[in-house]
Amino acid sequence: MLSRQLLGRAAAALVLVRLALPAHAQNFMVQCPPNTLWHPAGDSSGLTGYAAWPNSSKSGEPVYTGPVQYSPSTVLTNGVPLTYVLNGGAVKCQQISGGDGYMTEADGNQTFMFSFGPLSGLQKIRDGIAGTDYPDEFNQPYCDPTWNGGAYNNSQPNPYAAGQPNPMYPGQTVSTCGANAAVGYQPPASYHPAVGASVLVGNGAALTAPVGVYAVIISPNADFPNVSPGAGYGAPPLVTFGPPDCKTAGQVIAGLTCAAPGTQATGTATIGLGSVIEVAISNPGTGYVNAPAVTFTPTTFAAIPGTDPAAIMNTGVMNGNIPAPEMAFDEDDEFFLTLTNVGMIMRPDLFEQHTVHFHGYPNASSFYDGVPDASLAINIGASFTYYYMAPDAGTYFWHCHITPPEHLQMGMVGQLFVRPRQNRVPVGTDLYKALAAPPGTPVVYGTGATAVTGLSQQSDPRTACNLGTNGTTTAPGTPGESDLYRGSPVSAKSGFTTVGPTSDILCSVPSPAADLGTVQLAGAKYVYNDGDGSTRYDVDVPIQMHGFDPNFHFVGMTFNPEGFEDMKDKYFLLNGRSYPDTVGVRTSSVNPVAAWSGGLPDGTSNPDVGTAAIPGSNSILTQGSDAQSRPEQPISTLLVLSQSGSIDGAGNATPQRAALRIVNLSVTEYHTLASLSIPLHVVGYMAKMLRDQAGNNLDYYTNSITIGGGESLDAILDACAVRGPAPNYACTTPVPVGTYFIYTPNLDHLSNDAENFGGLMTEVVITP
Repeated sequence: MLSRQLLGRAAAALVLVRLALPAHAQNFMVQCPPNTLWHPAGDSSGLTGYAAWPNSSKSGEPVYTGPVQYSPSTVLTNGVPLTYVLNGGAVKCQQISGGDGYMTEADGNQTFMFSFGPLSGLQKIRDGIAGTDYPDEFNQPYCDPTWNGGAYNNSQPNPYAAGQPNPMYPGQTVSTCGANAAVGYQPPASYHPAVGASVLVGNGAALTAPVGVYAVIISPNADFPNVSPGAGYGAPPLVTFGPPDCKTAGQVIAGLTCAAPGTQATGTATIGLGSVIEVAISNPGTGYVNAPAVTFTPTTFAAIPGTDPAAIMNTGVMNGNIPAPEMAFDEDDEFFLTLTNVGMIMRPDLFEQHTVHFHGYPNASSFYDGVPDASLAINIGASFTYYYMAPDAGTYFWHCHITPPEHLQMGMVGQLFVRPRQNRVPVGTDLYKALAAPPGTPVVYGTGATAVTGLSQQSDPRTACNLGTNGTTTAPGTPGESDLYRGSPVSAKSGFTTVGPTSDILCSVPSPAADLGTVQLAGAKYVYNDGDGSTRYDVDVPIQMHGFDPNFHFVGMTFNPEGFEDMKDKYFLLNGRSYPDTVGVRTSSVNPVAAWSGGLPDGTSNPDVGTAAIPGSNSILTQGSDAQSRPEQPISTLLVLSQSGSIDGAGNATPQRAALRIVNLSVTEYHTLASLSIPLHVVGYMAKMLRDQAGNNLDYYTNSITIGGGESLDAILDACAVRGPAPNYACTTPVPVGTYFIYTPNLDHLSNDAENFGGLMTEVVITP
């Protein structure tokens, strides 16, 4: 009897599972919210330009004018009054796949990888830049008629085109699609009600007496072609069943006798992505001879996007990149990163999980940290969206944290950097005052008629530093500096008697020791919120040092046990390439239209310029096991700096500077990079500016740097050999025009396996 009961319950569960899911239901998901409480769409109060910013879901950044207290409508906070600080920024999103792929070594050999690949920002990634999107870029189907004939990476046709019918909702058209859009994104379907069919008995069973409702079918099949899960529900709809057939005891209906008056069935709906995915029978009722009608009454509506899993598989399989897709966003952004595990076509025996771990990144919770022991891992066929607030600026990196020695060696490593607030300060603003003016002190942002008054970063609890070392009960301290010397009888810096220790261990970037009068310039970029312009640069250059052991990779591809104790790199890589591939391939006069924007003459080492038929990119393409070529190595390490491509503080032409965002993601090696002719100006280490708590810059110049696995370093390479002091930083002696080299002095790292004159080396080209 017990077995029959269990069997009956199991059968009911199977009916619910098998028949209740809509046809498009699966575990893949693509999502990017256009707005959040932290980045609201608009606010009628007009209290802050951040909340009223009309383009918070569009491409663009609001200028930074200091922290502002903000109170959203209680409608958005479940009736609870809430006040917090806004600092601008935006919502940004990115989507990646976890799977496998191939890359081509500089000696021509192909190497198999476990790898991440892009599922959004594909054109950006292909061109060697970060694939991070604004919501308006992300939230549309992917299409790119200029690449691969408009097809997906596996040459399957891409059915999405602007103005054409939506292949998943033929009654609707695709309004927009884009080359940097999210693969698999499905525009929200318009509201239409769910249509269900109730059943009274399980499959193949015959009705022998009046009964209750057994299940509700909402997924169309051969027996129930007219049912539908509906779309556009913002909350589960109310479920109503028709009345029972039995009205009195002894009533005979279709040869079946009613034992008593029937009772009406009840049920509850569950929704997913705006559609009904299951109806649970709360009370089956009694007295039904004919299956009753089912009605779904909506309570709220919502435009929820769907997912096209075929598009994700057609793009993500065998699409691994080395380095993994680059990510870059701004301090104060909210970053939504979706990882979709598409499995490995070359190792179908491995049910590998994957995660994303931002190495050294100050996550508030371990839940999104990607360490599976303290959070979770993503199975094949599933997606998970990581959420990050962008705190301190600097250079980080990321990797898979499943069996790290294996997955890092096999290629699951990528670059990440966070840009500082100082980039967003309006032109003409005093950088020191924007960073270090005392809390509550008005700061003028901008100049002339567009100038606005705000507060400095010292009025933001997250970035404020305690008062400085000369603070006493009668003499205030220096704003923005941690009180490193407080607690001693006499301040080592000022001679004032101090009272008690108040050192601020959370002071990540102290303000400069003095206001040097540096003001914001149009288009200026900085590595950190320096307040004095000392970390200014013009060109971002990610440099990921890594290495591959070809034997380990071959064993990993051929179903054999991997020998971790014998792991030894033989290919030494900068951004997934060894020299000479680090600088790209030779340009060709047959394709002048696709010539690289650096404008170097024909024959100069450049990134890939493609062919006359296909526009060039920075990528090196590798043919996979399906005979399709994919852009697996997209980032060149060629540096091109102009002697006159930037401006100094006085508005005069000045040589450009490159921010070298150097990370070592090797599993087995320390790595050294040397630049003998142009010194490296080291300004940061492990995403922290080199400045002491008293505001003194600890930056230094060197001809070589050495870092171990898991370390990052920020260095500026300047095309000016001698610069004057702040605030103008005028160049008096530019570096001569010519080609220079950055390379490793470790001779065994200057090879491509058995081939010499390769490895960790790239070129620096100085142009007029």
